Amino acid sequence: MNIKTSFEYISNQDAEVLILGSLPGDTSLAINEYYGHPQNRFWKIISTITNSKLPKTYSEKIELLLTNKIALWDVVKTADRQGSLDTAIKNVYTNPIDKFIEQHKNLRIIGFNGKKAELLFDKHFARIETLNYISLPSTSPANRSISEEIILKMWQNLIA
Repeated sequence: MNIKTSFEYISNQDAEVLILGSLPGDTSLAINEYYGHPQNRFWKIISTITNSKLPKTYSEKIELLLTNKIALWDVVKTADRQGSLDTAIKNVYTNPIDKFIEQHKNLRIIGFNGKKAELLFDKHFARIETLNYISLPSTSPANRSISEEIILKMWQNLIA
């Protein structure tokens, strides 16, 4: 067994957008930062769609999210996974996303960073009619089949 545990969410009460990933990869877990792999496109995408400067430090990254009313979390709290690929996730225990939604009254949009996050969410939670759900291509380094231009266009829907 290779049990991995996700991070606490990043949010404040003003959050209007919640981005859900599946489970942090090994590089992120090793440095204790969301989307810590240098080839992950997440931070570049967020800074681009918010017309912000690319943050250099992790605290700047968190500030970028909070300033733009974006919350960040993972569907999976703990799971068995060898390596970092979503396809290897087994024995899932989820984060209490339903409670998060209840506590964040300004939430309008939930964006899924990749198919696995969305599949796991739909397996464990009901969609709420008042929220808009957006399927997004994964920012993972393993997902290089989609060009940066297309990914940016799709992610732009989070803040449109």
